[in-house]
Order: sequence, then C-alpha cells, then structure tokens
Amino acid sequence: MSLRVEPFSGEAGEWDALVEREEGTHFHRFGWKGVFERALGHQCLYLAARSEHGGLAGVLPLVRVRSLVFGHYLVSVPFVNYGGPLGSDEAVRLLSSWAADRARRDGVKLLELRSRGPLPIDLPVSHRKITVVLDLPTGGPDALMKQFEAKLRSQVRRPAKEGIEVRFGADQVEPFFQVFSRHMRDLGTPTMPSRFFEEIARAFPDAWFGCAWLGDVPVAAGAGFAWGREFEMTWASSLHEYNRLSPNMGLYFAFMRRAMEQGLTLFNFGRCSPGSGTHRFKSQWGSRDEQLHWYQATPDGTPAATPSPDAGAFSYGPRVWRKLPLGLATWLGPRIVRFIP
Repeated sequence: MSLRVEPFSGEAGEWDALVEREEGTHFHRFGWKGVFERALGHQCLYLAARSEHGGLAGVLPLVRVRSLVFGHYLVSVPFVNYGGPLGSDEAVRLLSSWAADRARRDGVKLLELRSRGPLPIDLPVSHRKITVVLDLPTGGPDALMKQFEAKLRSQVRRPAKEGIEVRFGADQVEPFFQVFSRHMRDLGTPTMPSRFFEEIARAFPDAWFGCAWLGDVPVAAGAGFAWGREFEMTWASSLHEYNRLSPNMGLYFAFMRRAMEQGLTLFNFGRCSPGSGTHRFKSQWGSRDEQLHWYQATPDGTPAATPSPDAGAFSYGPRVWRKLPLGLATWLGPRIVRFIP
C-alpha cells in the first residue's frame, strides 16, 4: 500500500479512533493540539499518513518549541511523557522519516519522538527515562493495602488520622495550581502556567484533578488521566512544611482507590530518571519499572537531550529560583518553562 504524509485535516474523531485502535496514549489524543496552541502558543505539526484512497494509516503529533536561549526542538510530544508516531509499521517509518527530514531542513537542534515502547525505525534511541507502574489488585483498596509493607501502610493512613481529606473534581484545578506552583518554586524549577491546566481541564473533562486538604488549606495535589485500563499520575506536588503529615501518601492512595473503583487495573506513577529520588519514592509502593524509548535525530548524529537544570550550563538556575518571591516565580516561570520541552 502506497502512503503519503500530509498535514492532518480530518476531524478529531478520526484521529482519536486511530489512537485508540493502535493502543496509543492519552497524550496522542487530538485535543492536546489545542492545549499546546492556546496555552503555550506553540506551532503544532499534526501529521497523517494516508493511503491513496484517503484512509488514515498513521498519525504523528509533532510540536515545535523554539527560543534563542534554549534552542529549537521538534518533540512528540513536549511537556508530557509520551508521543511518537502511531499506525502501521510502514506509516510509522514514513512519518518518522518525514519528521527527521523536516528537522534537518529547519535546522532543529533535536528531534525527539517520545515513544512508550520500541518502534520499527532506525533513529538512535535514548533510554534516559523510565515510567513506573503498579498492578492494582481486584480486591479493592483493602487488598492493595495488604500488599504494602507496614511502614508504608502507616504513612498512607496517617493523613486521614490528621484530618486531611482528598477531594476530586473540576473545582480542584485552581487549588491544584496553588500547590503545584509553590512546590515547583521550592524545587527551583519554573512552573507551567495556570492556563495550561485550565486548558487541559477544558479539553479533557475526564482529566482527574485532586487535592489533599487540611481544613481550608490545600497541602498536596495531583493530576492525571485514565486511558484504557490505566491511570497515570502526570503531575503531583506537596507543600514541604506539611511533610510530617504525609499528605502526598494519602493523595496517591486516594487516586489509586478511585482508579480501582472505576475498574482500572494499572496505576502509572509517570516518568522519572532511573535512580533519582523520585524513582525511589515510586518504587516503595511495590511497583515495577518500564523502559521508555525516546527516539532522536540531531544535526551531527550525536546524542542530545532537551534542556535540564542538571546540565552544567543551567545548574545555577535552581539555586537562584528557590530564592524568588512566590508571586514573581509564578509570574516569570511560565515565560521560561514554555521553551523547555
């Protein structure tokens, strides 16, 4: 079958039907295009591989992220965990080749196709990131609690004993951002804009936003997506001055309980770097690692990565950022982080 690559011009339903058929991820859904455009102002090159009769054989959500400071990137998809081409093997190869050619023509510093699994393409692959998943038992929250070690069970139960309550719903977007932006400042990392999460809630009414409340104060927060049999916690934060109450443990368990109530069988803690503190936190739940496959193309063929505060050129940033007043960090952060995919 002869295929051609062209800008996708069909209906969102056609795109999403292929994503579901090819067992893509939530981040492949067409609604993310509007989120990136409206909230971050990025150019989205959403591509289709079609047959000579117009049938959709593959898709590639590709986003351009460019700045004078950080460089020029094409990423599928930025700011989240997965992307990459979907479809038949021929469509995946053709879409990847088109993206690599476009990256060369445009002088892109890095093309990165963030696939959850291996792809039938020849591009170099980076394994610098993993995701961490936990199988959810059929017996509900009690069965899950029995799987945990005694120390973990105590940490999970403590928040409720201290009066912390977890609430879910669209009305949790604002308090989620209140916790998230504060947490990011304390980590020394620029925050995503509040509009990014507002657009997500608007584009995906089924997105989960949850906050752990101590009285009228949100002390931990998370957001993520149910897709297929799985829920992924894509963002999670807590306020360090409440660490002794373990609100993040209660928050995670509340998300797990909700996932089991909806018949989901896998809890995904999201991506992290192997051996990091985040990785250790996720591993304590009895989870297992899954290797991610991020395919890359660079002008000279050498390995590369998107900007990171761990890189020497930017290592001073977190030290400075932690000292900023919260209001200034929350105002300035979105103007920086939108260029760090």
